[in-house]
Amino acid sequence: MDKVEPTGPLSVSDFRGSFAKCLAKMKCLCLFVAVPDALLLALKFVFGSSAVAALDLVDQHSVTRIVSPSGRAVYQVLGSSGKLYTCYASCHFCTCPAFAFSVLRKNNSLMCKHILAMYLSQATGACQELSVSDQQLASILLAEEEEEGLGTMC
Repeated sequence: MDKVEPTGPLSVSDFRGSFAKCLAKMKCLCLFVAVPDALLLALKFVFGSSAVAALDLVDQHSVTRIVSPSGRAVYQVLGSSGKLYTCYASCHFCTCPAFAFSVLRKNNSLMCKHILAMYLSQATGACQELSVSDQQLASILLAEEEEEGLGTMC
């Protein structure tokens, strides 16, 4: 693993670039071997206990990418509580209470375990795929909105 020397605070764009490179490296490695300990430690360092919880969700194949013919896609993650949460990669949003509290309100987390699991499952190839019609996807989103009372999200 490349050694990275800290040079000061990371900007959001620097973080996204570094995170994308890390995920790309992880995808390449996961095709052949288990994830290296150094990469797991880096995830734990950056994301804290969310990393372990997210990896557990990935191991359990709890992440499903739902895609429609129009190209729209959302992710549903079966949380450890047994509840389904909808994650939107396009706007970095999750319907779970932890996202609303820790990420949006308190601003003390970069992302919830469901969003991290979404990215990790993509990187490792562990993401399940479900193709639905545009109408079915709209129904899934409307049901989620009615259940949570979220209004327009993205």
